[in-house]
Amino acid sequence: MAAILICLAFMAFAAGTGAGSSGELTADYYGDSCPQALATIKFVVGAAILKEPRMGASLVRLHFHDCFVNGCDGSVLLDDTDGMVGEKTAKANNMSVRGFGVIDAIKAAVDTACLGTVVSCADILALAARDSIVALGGSSYEVPLGRRDGTTASKDAADASIPNPFMDLPELLATFHAQGLTLRDLVVLSGAHTLGYSRCVFYRSRLYNETSTLDPAYAASLDEQCSRDGGEEDQEALAALDDTPTTMDTEYYAGLMNGHALLHTDQQLYNGDGGKSDGMVRYYAENQDKFWEDFGKAMVKLGNLSPLTGDEGEVREYCRVVNSQE
Repeated sequence: MAAILICLAFMAFAAGTGAGSSGELTADYYGDSCPQALATIKFVVGAAILKEPRMGASLVRLHFHDCFVNGCDGSVLLDDTDGMVGEKTAKANNMSVRGFGVIDAIKAAVDTACLGTVVSCADILALAARDSIVALGGSSYEVPLGRRDGTTASKDAADASIPNPFMDLPELLATFHAQGLTLRDLVVLSGAHTLGYSRCVFYRSRLYNETSTLDPAYAASLDEQCSRDGGEEDQEALAALDDTPTTMDTEYYAGLMNGHALLHTDQQLYNGDGGKSDGMVRYYAENQDKFWEDFGKAMVKLGNLSPLTGDEGEVREYCRVVNSQE
């Protein structure tokens, strides 16, 4: 690995070190400053997923939770300080979002390849999400780059902005509308739940709700690991969000139609009443190629939420802390 990074670093140096200065995001933003940046990120993401396939879903989720709080600025990565309570302990993040160590590894590798601090943590999140999707069988999409990193984070803002798994459809849709995202964006981006797992604490209330629409056989299988009155260990029990939690496919949508939605918010997208979201769910369940195409477009739209560009923010040396002001 060290030899590979040295080689990448030499190639980056030979190509020049000046990053683009435009205020617009562009796919070739690092083309001159560090042409090996994208390949380096893809390599580390692939290695992390090979070691733990579940990590792909975690990296996608990190990007989503970052962008929903004051835009895609890498703020979700910041540790708390004496003067700031960051986003890691927000309700939707605490003991839930993960993958910070992988982002640290990506940052170290790409800085070596670039011979310095060139690639922002916000861009790393966007690229790691895309590379995770591809590594797990999904279709690639072009990621516009040039985001810079924020210098602050807010637990309160995260609590106010990130959807939680107990919302009904109107409230869930309102959180997306607040970001300039549509119902279709909600349905398509929720398709990321074809990857990963959820903890018992987030689906227990759905499992033991008398009005639940869960398929009885599916509910019985969940009951074995997430009991009604289980203790703390039970709360941490993981269940897959669909039948193929490490493959980017359309099983998630099929599950919604079959009463296999693990989370309340997921089932809200399909109620069987012929509504708009019902039709979208059915469409994507039957059209995987179209799902991949629209998912890529929605991820680009997500990644364009209020990015810092030009002279705004900074490019962090370490993703967990802001640069020294000294």
